[in-house]
Amino acid sequence: MTTPLLVTGGTGTLGRLIVPRLVEAGRTVRVLSRTPREPADGVEYVAADLRSDDAERAVRAAVDGVGTVLHLAGGPKGDDEATARLARAAADAGVRHLVHISVIGADRVPLAWFRMKLAAEQAVTGSGVPWTVLRAAQFHDLVLKTATAMARLPVIPVPGGLRFQPVDARDVAERLAELTLGEPAGLVADLAGPRVVPMGELLRSYLRAAGKRRALLPVRLPGRVGRAYRDGDNLTLDGADRGTRTWEDYLTERLGRRSPSL
Repeated sequence: MTTPLLVTGGTGTLGRLIVPRLVEAGRTVRVLSRTPREPADGVEYVAADLRSDDAERAVRAAVDGVGTVLHLAGGPKGDDEATARLARAAADAGVRHLVHISVIGADRVPLAWFRMKLAAEQAVTGSGVPWTVLRAAQFHDLVLKTATAMARLPVIPVPGGLRFQPVDARDVAERLAELTLGEPAGLVADLAGPRVVPMGELLRSYLRAAGKRRALLPVRLPGRVGRAYRDGDNLTLDGADRGTRTWEDYLTERLGRRSPSL
């Protein structure tokens, strides 16, 4: 039997894509989940909430005997503390490889969420456990959720200069599975989508695919945050790996209607 892999967030959007890949590769997989689950499809589940102050004992039990930890669990707040708790447990358990997914621009965009992601990275890199960190662009799923919410407005505000490189979660899953099954590699090349797309174009493509009509109103993001986005601090223009599935491909798959680039 192989040394188990522990995957946090293994029941989420990304985890559901990665865990089967790891099982197919012949690895024994243990998933950390907030709710108890029965073993299924060759996967063992351990219940623990990384964000809970009472989770220390459960997290230590989850990493016991594990060779590699893939940390996917995330949320709008508390990622830094949760990652630090996991990293401490991994170090104490003698884990040999800690793999972590972060976001492009974690060290550049002056928003609290990006600062939290950077602090989570630092918990990994400072843990003493050999590590790999992959920074990825926003997933198509998140962009679709955002576009759907914005389309509820009769007029959609579109910040000028705001651009994204949306990437398909399946492309990220493929790369993370490869990194998890490999040796510690440090900070690897960013993973972004095939092209940089202005926010207005993303919204127009969504509206066409969804069969909706909305007016788009150009607005300006003020302050340091606006300047960071206009400067492309959330992008990676050189030296990045690129996913293969475009935003338009994703919309066609999800909404069943071709939405050509504008």
